[in-house]
Amino acid sequence: MELFVPGPAGRLQAKLWEPDGAPRAACVVCHPHPQRGGTLDTTVVFRIARALQEAGVAALRFNFRGVGASEGAYHGGVGPGGEEDDVIAALDELERRYPGLPLWAGGFSFGARTVASLASRDARVRRVVLVALPVLVFDCEAIRVLRTPGLVVQAGRDEFGTLADLEAAFPELDADLARAEIAGADHFFARRTQELQALVHDHATQWLDDPTP
Repeated sequence: MELFVPGPAGRLQAKLWEPDGAPRAACVVCHPHPQRGGTLDTTVVFRIARALQEAGVAALRFNFRGVGASEGAYHGGVGPGGEEDDVIAALDELERRYPGLPLWAGGFSFGARTVASLASRDARVRRVVLVALPVLVFDCEAIRVLRTPGLVVQAGRDEFGTLADLEAAFPELDADLARAEIAGADHFFARRTQELQALVHDHATQWLDDPTP
């Protein structure tokens, strides 16, 4: 389903996928950097959303402000007043459509960084899916205080940060944040996106079957 979500800088273009049965959770999925070609149709974002849908989760992908048909202009990254507020608007839309369902948030690269920052201060987010956190090139300090359970997936040959880079920079990562790495994969998981999809699907299924961390 294609739709527009009311956002703080104008309408946000979005696509919503629902599972075959009644959804058991609802998740926002955020794309990579708006100024580097990231969109809601980026392959990794597509795969994350499909994994969630197949596990039983309603998945909402959207374009950040200034991307595609989304109104507004790029703000500059994390922090209130910018792209984090776009994620809040998407969560608001899911909360309106699925009252009472657990809300999750996921993202790839810039999207993962944005989600980590928001989830560290928005208690509505019950699970996170953070794919390819760019720890070597962007400030990802929010993950240091993130206490939302979930999954971090890094690529083994990611020039923007591997799992070893992440754990070296943030040795105090919360124990409820599961960590995985796809060996040999580059930042965009070229030819490895099906493995990524399976990994996200398996974790989402586990969370739905056992909602406690």
